[in-house]
Amino acid sequence: MTDEISIDDFLKVDIRVGTIIKAEPFPEARKPAIKMVIDFGAGIGEKKTSAQITEHYTPEGLVGRQVMAVVNFPPRQIGPVMSEVLTLGFPDENGKVVLIGPDFKVPDGGRMH
Repeated sequence: MTDEISIDDFLKVDIRVGTIIKAEPFPEARKPAIKMVIDFGAGIGEKKTSAQITEHYTPEGLVGRQVMAVVNFPPRQIGPVMSEVLTLGFPDENGKVVLIGPDFKVPDGGRMH
């Protein structure tokens, strides 16, 4: 069972959709990862992040893809990269991350309801 939270707690987490505009290998990471720049549209802009998603994704296959991310966590240093957002995903049956994104194109910066 999971811990219950209030709706007010949930609403504090700012989850937005953005389009990956740049992706490249992150060889300096301890575990295989990809560095990304995600465009969240006007008001939030472009944010940098990295993710351990090399099992299912290549940098060139990520560009243009829309993903969901938490945009209101404080920045976190990951090796030489300052991660500004937390890209969201679920583990597959082997524990490898599968990214979350909308089924259809939506405006960048849209907040999850």
